[in-house]
Amino acid sequence: MNKPQKFRNLDDAPHQRSFSGLLRWRLERLQQWKPIGKGAPAARVDNDGRALRGAPRDAITWIGHASWLVQLARTSLVIDPVLFDRIAVTIPRLVAAGLHIEELPSLDAVLVTHNHMDHMDAPSLRALAARPENPLFIVPAGLGAWFSARGFRRVHELQWFESIEVGGAKVTFVPAQHWSRRSLMDEDQSHWGGYVIEGNGHRVYHSGDTAYFSGFSLIRERVGAPTAALLPIGAYEPRWFMQSQHMNPEDSAKAFTDLGAQRFFAMHWGTFVLTDEPVDAPPAFIRTVWNDLSLDPHALSIPAVGETIYL
Repeated sequence: MNKPQKFRNLDDAPHQRSFSGLLRWRLERLQQWKPIGKGAPAARVDNDGRALRGAPRDAITWIGHASWLVQLARTSLVIDPVLFDRIAVTIPRLVAAGLHIEELPSLDAVLVTHNHMDHMDAPSLRALAARPENPLFIVPAGLGAWFSARGFRRVHELQWFESIEVGGAKVTFVPAQHWSRRSLMDEDQSHWGGYVIEGNGHRVYHSGDTAYFSGFSLIRERVGAPTAALLPIGAYEPRWFMQSQHMNPEDSAKAFTDLGAQRFFAMHWGTFVLTDEPVDAPPAFIRTVWNDLSLDPHALSIPAVGETIYL
């Protein structure tokens, strides 16, 4: 019997996720009495979605963690939707989702970057599939079978640098340095990556989960510099374990420069306790890095959960 295809990072870059590494991380927590989860969560603003459901302007709205609503060229897309009060049963939200299911506009597509539970939340996906507009689900190569087996009717897989037209927008799946696993038996059997959404003169990039790697320059070369780069600033400690799979703010600033992006929008922080840094450490860290690198202060945005930014 043929073995399932295993997906790889660019240049076969490794990622640290062995059981022994995970065990070492947990033991370090116990030995050092690390106070996990300290600090204030991300701020939240009320957003009932009314303006987003009308005649939409080109805009992005942070729903929390890696979840975004992107509206370009009268096309509405949601990326990595996690819309309920916890993930993986045991991990509660620190701050409510910025938009609830009923507050979202009619969606043309739902984009999933990879199959980890804080990005691919089954209850949220099922709720979106049940909506009357029947959105298209765009997923990485190898992941379509998971959706089809669960009755999702409109699913489209993409390989890196493959594109699809959705409404008035173009969606391109782009590389990331990460990994995939949904169960004990499916490690790296589906791909991982980010998305570039183009429309109406804008180019919005969502990185998904990624370490810092040469792919950011490649994305700029192959797809073009983003108008808006949605980049993670959290889930980075301890570095010996996370560096090969998650960026810290210093890495994210370098990625922004490599991409040639016009604006940086912070995500992947302040919503769940997943790693060891204080919950509210990432914004201060990225501001310090930004200042040290003498980057344009007007280019850095740290939105509140629920905040809409018009492009």
